[in-house]
Amino acid sequence: MSSAAHPTARERDGGLLLFRYSGVPVVLAPSWWLGSLAVVVFYAPLVRTLMPGASALTSILLAAAFAVLLGVSVLAHELGHCVVALRLGLPVRRLRLFLLGGLSEISRTPRRPAHEGVVAAAGPAVSILLAAACGLGLLVMPPGGPVWLLVLECAFANTAVAVFNLLPGLPLDGGRMLRAGVWALTGRRGLGTRAAVLGGWVVAALLVLWALWGLAEGSQDRWLRLGVCLLTAWFVVAGAGGELASEQHREWPAGLRLVDLVRPVLQLPAESPVADALAAASGRGVVLVRADGVAAGLLDETAARALAEVSPFSPAEQAAQPIRPESVLLASEPGEDIAERVHTTAAWQFVVVDDDGRPSGVLHRDDLRAALENRP
Repeated sequence: MSSAAHPTARERDGGLLLFRYSGVPVVLAPSWWLGSLAVVVFYAPLVRTLMPGASALTSILLAAAFAVLLGVSVLAHELGHCVVALRLGLPVRRLRLFLLGGLSEISRTPRRPAHEGVVAAAGPAVSILLAAACGLGLLVMPPGGPVWLLVLECAFANTAVAVFNLLPGLPLDGGRMLRAGVWALTGRRGLGTRAAVLGGWVVAALLVLWALWGLAEGSQDRWLRLGVCLLTAWFVVAGAGGELASEQHREWPAGLRLVDLVRPVLQLPAESPVADALAAASGRGVVLVRADGVAAGLLDETAARALAEVSPFSPAEQAAQPIRPESVLLASEPGEDIAERVHTTAAWQFVVVDDDGRPSGVLHRDDLRAALENRP
């Protein structure tokens, strides 16, 4: 693990950059501080129950230590996902800790159910191992005292993280494992997603029912339970809905061929007058190539028209859209992977290449969207 962040790094990319693991930024979102403050406020009174005679300051410090241990436990859990994903060749955009836990943002959907299942199981496995290690420590430590309580807190935190994440509903790890299982049995990832989304709705409903049960019984923690359960249920429902929408975006209709969607490709010198490049395009994708044979980019027709109006003899390269790795599609890729890439990449046209890396066409985002919207 290598740390590339200075301790005083400012918030960036949605939070405070803590460090990088194999190039993956680990970010602490601002909402994490709110969650930690809530943990301190509600946990400090419990410390005095577990340690009679503890001062108010000791209770607050131990409650703060519990909040930090909970954050470290979530971080270890997410690093489990991150390490396994990277080992399987799945790119990870970032790892983020926020109010309700953590999230490893994997940039590409696993192509095999086994990979999905292994990545999902890695996080709870780390949490279970940490909980077991703390449990063994408790067996050899005399009960009572601040150190014993911290180890107990760590055991509890990792057990809670593991148990919650193993619930069988998206976006939780248990839901991803359920999706992988259904996918492996049926060969249909979409069916697995729908089953796991249903599981997420059930989990959310049970959380709400548990909170209402606490209100009906008048339990001492009823208001805390209500707030935590409602917030968590919202998180689960929203995450499940996002997973379902994402799955719908990557569905590829039977019988649709990529070759029917791509536009013919034309290669032109990058120094060609922009007006001539526009005239030559005529419904084709234009790859602009420099004198050294390196592609300068794809002709952006909107930018090219604007440039041609004021300077028709300017080099077409000035109206080029850069060709980035994420905007290059392999013609032999599964349709679902192509749909997902187009949906998640900030580009409106993509170069399609054959297995030898030669450009075979250009795919426009609007062409694919129209084909998917008109599917039977």
